[in-house]
Amino acid sequence: MQDRDNEAYVREVHDKGLAFDLGTMNRRRMLGVVAGAGAAGVLGASFLKTPASAEAADAVCVDEVPSETAGPYPADGSNGPQVRTLSGVVRSDIRSSFGTASGVAGGVPLTFSLVVQDLDCAPIAGAAVYAWQCDREGRYSLYSSGVTNQNYLRGIQVANASGVVTFQSIYPGCYAGRWPHIHFEVFSSLANATSNTGQIVKTSQIALPKDVSQAVYATTGYSQSVTNLSRVSLATDMVFRDDLAIHEMATVTGSVTSGYTATLTIGVNA
Repeated sequence: MQDRDNEAYVREVHDKGLAFDLGTMNRRRMLGVVAGAGAAGVLGASFLKTPASAEAADAVCVDEVPSETAGPYPADGSNGPQVRTLSGVVRSDIRSSFGTASGVAGGVPLTFSLVVQDLDCAPIAGAAVYAWQCDREGRYSLYSSGVTNQNYLRGIQVANASGVVTFQSIYPGCYAGRWPHIHFEVFSSLANATSNTGQIVKTSQIALPKDVSQAVYATTGYSQSVTNLSRVSLATDMVFRDDLAIHEMATVTGSVTSGYTATLTIGVNA
């Protein structure tokens, strides 16, 4: 498939929904990793780059994160609801609903951070990230039965001087056909992120590791995720299978009792 720029890719796939997701096989501009090949060797060859300056020498420096579909539940105005323009959406703790809704998503605590860099490995201070995810039952607020009147697990944060955005959340469930993940969109500014017409710079997803997911899913409330995770792998997931998520797999530490912390550094063609 001929390469395309990210803006064109976002325009093409952003609002196509579940039917598009199910048919998405090979939409990336990345290395074509054969399913089943070890990701570790690829990591050593192409994942890390030389920092652009001495100041960035201690920072992780990565390739551009792949563009992905936003899926059918973005609530960004492209497929039904629009939360990005609502008062209260700019927040770090996304566990509760906001505005006129009052529900709270239960589950194992998860704090996740994105480190946003340009392709020269410099942090993009002031970039805004809209993140959303399913709850522990695998439901998306505003769309799924039982939570259409909730808007929890959605929020916007602005990157600090180090390019970091951080959200307090819960560990997402695993629903049928998908590897555990979190969605995000990157904008050049908060004004664009909270506007109906703000241009999306990057749409992608965060993958979560299997061992941590298995530990979480053994706890109360995640029972269906045990079965769903057993039926999917990175090699069969419709989004991550092209390169086994080597550019989207978060580093996760913590425990089910104290909660988990996930971090992913992403490269963006800003």
